[in-house]
Amino acid sequence: MSFLWKSSNGGTTEKTLTLEEQQEKINEVRKQLEEPSSLAIQGFLSDASILRFLRARNWNVQKSSKMLKSAVKWRAAYKPEMISWEEIAHEAETGKIYRADYKDKLGRTVLVLRPGLENTTSGKEQIKYLVYSLEKAIMNLTDDQEKMVWMIDFQGWTMGSTPLKVTRETVSVLQDCYPERLGLAILYNPPRLFESFYKRESTVKKPIVVCYVP
Repeated sequence: MSFLWKSSNGGTTEKTLTLEEQQEKINEVRKQLEEPSSLAIQGFLSDASILRFLRARNWNVQKSSKMLKSAVKWRAAYKPEMISWEEIAHEAETGKIYRADYKDKLGRTVLVLRPGLENTTSGKEQIKYLVYSLEKAIMNLTDDQEKMVWMIDFQGWTMGSTPLKVTRETVSVLQDCYPERLGLAILYNPPRLFESFYKRESTVKKPIVVCYVP
């Protein structure tokens, strides 16, 4: 059994803004931000990035600014752009996360995750490897694409493979620090507990829709 996990607004009606209105929102958010603490943060605070945070909060400037400030604080401390291959090479030995050599029909980068091949026990290092993979996948996106596709194969997964705490942190990092980056997640043969977990998480922040696939 497999199912699709797609970004959605649930019962919330998403606003449609003109380009001029969008730019006004971007400018309003910028007024609430502090001066970038580094070139990396300055690069992160592009108009396109601010737009993603605005869309994630349905164009609410206050909520978007709060979310963006939190993400900036996280990036300043975590420095995801500085993670080197040498730091996470041991995590990659089993091929549990890799960028596919193909894209979906919309031209989106496909990231393959196989949690059943987990080979380490440090949740901190596992998250670091995920962040490294996300950063590389984003770098591989074309100019006309902002979102990626996740293909998650649960074959061989057991309760001891990936603790729910790590799964919850994974979802948190994706939603809080990389909003509007996941266009579609395809979960192959997920355990029932993951089904209920993702449905529960979809009620937090921006909702998601679960569609079963035969």
